[in-house]
Amino acid sequence: MKILSIILLSLLVLIQYPLWFGKGSWYDVFKLKQEFNNQAKINSVLSKENFALKAEVSDLTNGTDAIEERARHELGMVKDDEYFFQVLNK
Repeated sequence: MKILSIILLSLLVLIQYPLWFGKGSWYDVFKLKQEFNNQAKINSVLSKENFALKAEVSDLTNGTDAIEERARHELGMVKDDEYFFQVLNK
């Protein structure tokens, strides 16, 4: 009877080993859930950035107002009938 209980106990340990330490164990699942949540946060941020970039591209391709605003801001361009004043702070 003692040998039978030892055999059954060893079989139980062999069956439980993959659940605790093998591939697909509870720890692996925990790590994958963490990685999934981190990647979902990153994807959310990148999705917002992509949406903003798509809106900017749409504005630049469809209208002249966005192009004019960008030229004024980045390049300092002015129209023919305008004057440009630059105020310097000391």
